[in-house]
Amino acid sequence: MPGAPTASRAPGWFRTAVFYEIPVRSFYDSNGDGVGDLPGVTAKLDHLADLGVGAIWLLPFYRSPWKDEGYDISDHFSVDPSLGTLDDLDRLVAEAHARGIRVLGDLVTNHVSIDHPWFQEARRDRGSRFRSWFLWSDTGKEFSRTRVIFRDFEVKNWSWDETAGQYYFHRFYASQPDLNYDSPEVRAEMLRVARFWLARGLDGFRCDAVPYLYKREGTRCQSLPEVHRFFHELRAMMDEEHPGTVLVAEANQSIPETVPYFGEGSEFQMVMHFPLMPNLFLALGENDPRRIRHVLRATLPTPRGSGWAYFLRNHDEVTLEQVSDDEREMFLWLYGRDPRTVIHGGIRRRLAPMLEGDDETVAMMIAFSLSLPGAMFLYYGDEIGMGDRLDLPDRDGVRTPMQWTAGTNGGFSEATPERLVRPLVLDPRYAPAARNVEDQRTRPGSLLSQVRRLVQVYSAHPSEFGPDGIHFVEPGSSTVFAFWRVGTARRILCLYNFGRERSEGTVPLDAGLTLGPDLLAGSATLSRRPDGLDYGLGGRRFVWLGFSASPTGRVGGD
Repeated sequence: MPGAPTASRAPGWFRTAVFYEIPVRSFYDSNGDGVGDLPGVTAKLDHLADLGVGAIWLLPFYRSPWKDEGYDISDHFSVDPSLGTLDDLDRLVAEAHARGIRVLGDLVTNHVSIDHPWFQEARRDRGSRFRSWFLWSDTGKEFSRTRVIFRDFEVKNWSWDETAGQYYFHRFYASQPDLNYDSPEVRAEMLRVARFWLARGLDGFRCDAVPYLYKREGTRCQSLPEVHRFFHELRAMMDEEHPGTVLVAEANQSIPETVPYFGEGSEFQMVMHFPLMPNLFLALGENDPRRIRHVLRATLPTPRGSGWAYFLRNHDEVTLEQVSDDEREMFLWLYGRDPRTVIHGGIRRRLAPMLEGDDETVAMMIAFSLSLPGAMFLYYGDEIGMGDRLDLPDRDGVRTPMQWTAGTNGGFSEATPERLVRPLVLDPRYAPAARNVEDQRTRPGSLLSQVRRLVQVYSAHPSEFGPDGIHFVEPGSSTVFAFWRVGTARRILCLYNFGRERSEGTVPLDAGLTLGPDLLAGSATLSRRPDGLDYGLGGRRFVWLGFSASPTGRVGGD
């Protein structure tokens, strides 16, 4: 039902929403064919509403041969039959909007499937209009400075095509030829793709692999000025034709290359915070949060009307592209000692196994991400501490079926492909019997209960946990990271102990803080005195504390 009512699109709605990432094939199987589907997502919207989710991000649901979890698209204008129909998508959007949940698609702009009709015609006929939609070479030696991303599977970015009689360029797998954005027809077609899905009620897109659209000889072929011009054009179209929709950038770059994707407020409204993510885990492993402060100071504030998209884990490996060689070595020592976890130079682990299965540490890391200026993206299953499957190839191990019940298959049928349902022999702590939604939904103290409570507190304080107003403060402990979130009449003090041992310290308090502290979330021992707050925090624990302030009240920090 194109044109179905949308959820509220008040300006800046995305800056305080909690986003939830869903690989449709792994979420819920509604018809018993062994594959998750769009009706399955619709069936579980009440779980997401109960969790407090404000938006969902659907991984590619378009027609695909599924060689790369749907990121190899063979038809941009249809739903893959294994996942449902366009009508199913329309129902999902309508039901989500009825619950106040927005729906984002995944806009894959860089490449298509080798099976796509565009590429098939281009390879067969040099005179075809589609020939110029791709990059061809007689030698395969151009763009030699371009980094090979999937170096565990590809040795170069050019592959020979016997039918075409030339090499074609691919930034990722050889089954995913890159589009040529120097072609005006390609640019126009991708705008048409975006319009098609926005007209069906989608509230925006997470845009895949945005830095790589343009190729220029003598460069690394990433984050070129032309890339920004294209997404500026896409943003302008969306603002004019579908106001209130949002663009989220996947731009895994250094800080100086990542920040410009906001375009001073005219490009992406949200950018995924790749510079912060590995530093969070390094800080935890080193029992020292100083590196986090450095990254946040370098990336805050964002342009007006924009915000960071924070995430702890997603459907890919933990990428280490933006850390130093020494930091990469430390990260691998901390989290990748099992060689099966290392892929593409990163770590293919889920959140809970990386944090040794400790629910309190998982809750602390989620609380930290929630409390920063911007919005958090939560990966499906992390709210119950799901594990991973190191016996599965590539990144399939972090894309296993959502564990709704204690059944062996996590709610999926026996028809599910073997790669998804072989017994969880590696670590029974994360098996469906040990971690599932049905059990955790009603059990006090479960991880799901903790995450639900965190989201409730976060949502109840939109002024304090808004897009602005963060002040770092010295906590009197080398393992504790502390900051104030500042609202109109209240302040929230956030304390996080990144050390394994209990830590004590004192946070200075301004005289303008008239009442408090009120315990909002977490736990700590507290003692207030006239000019400060003495606290004690357990190892890898946190606390959120509310204070009331007089109109002229200040908070310490910077």
